[in-house]
Amino acid sequence: MASAVDAVGEPIPTSAVLMAASKHIASKCRAENRDFINCKRKDPNPEKCLLKGQEVTTCVLSLLKGLHRTCGKEMDAYAGCMYYHTNEFELCRKEQELFEKACPLSE
Repeated sequence: MASAVDAVGEPIPTSAVLMAASKHIASKCRAENRDFINCKRKDPNPEKCLLKGQEVTTCVLSLLKGLHRTCGKEMDAYAGCMYYHTNEFELCRKEQELFEKACPLSE
């Protein structure tokens, strides 16, 4: 896995990239995720929550772009490790530490 973004700088949200960024996603996209979940609880019809789902997707893609701009090398290394080790956090602690040092969580 070479990079978490494509040639034009758009994030490639593979499972490894999403797992590596999961703490940031949980923090930065909390409101969008909460609104989407609440919508799904109120109405199980998928059409009713499309806009809320799109808001979650927009938030996550924007966050991934920002992370790649700020700490792309560390993010790529962490996501690459996660990809290689089938998303096993325990096998990528060194890369996780470097990524979290370069791009700390800000609540």
